[in-house]
Amino acid sequence: MSNTFSDSGQIGIVSTFSELLHTDFKGEMNALCLYRNLDGDFNEIVTKLSIKENITEVYPEDLVALQLSEKGNIARGIILNDLQLLADFGASPSLNLLKCYERDDEFDFISTDVYSFHVDRSPIATDTFLCTYHGAASDIISNSQAEQKILIPEIRAKLKELYNGGEEEFDFFLKENYFDLHYQLHADVEPVNLGVGHLWRLAVDHPKQQVLPCIHRAPIEREGEYRLLLIC
Repeated sequence: MSNTFSDSGQIGIVSTFSELLHTDFKGEMNALCLYRNLDGDFNEIVTKLSIKENITEVYPEDLVALQLSEKGNIARGIILNDLQLLADFGASPSLNLLKCYERDDEFDFISTDVYSFHVDRSPIATDTFLCTYHGAASDIISNSQAEQKILIPEIRAKLKELYNGGEEEFDFFLKENYFDLHYQLHADVEPVNLGVGHLWRLAVDHPKQQVLPCIHRAPIEREGEYRLLLIC
């Protein structure tokens, strides 16, 4: 087991899918990991899928249609099983073949794309599930290691210039444009990489949430390599 995971108070390690679903977040723990060393050739699946856009959704029937080796077939079975378990739970998992996400470079002082450390927000009680089967994996940090960007005086001043409206509506403007979801790391902070093959459940900001939401980011993709990511 990775010491990086087990030594972090932010991360809880579970050994079954049921535990992943039903273990409560508490205290500073807002990320749960079903730690796995997966068999199978996930690279074979990636090489045999067709990427149509920067993000291509892969459906179960697409996987089933692939002609695969024995190890590729093992990898396919793992993915199909993960998708089915999450669907049976009531989630809506998506399997994505990723070249890259869209970048937000509108402003030079704040970004709202997924490469920026951010939290997810929902009006209803939910969690974020993800697993990277192939390619670069996401990072997380504990809430004590970062500051909300809208609270940084220099950034807040520039956002007020951008808004150019009344103080009473400023907070609504920040939420409406998702500026409040993004975080700046403190100096000398080393993020925790989520690794390949592990199935994660991350806390989301919603009205019934009992812990702080998990701060995370998408990785910069490696040159010439696609990511295969389950997310919901």
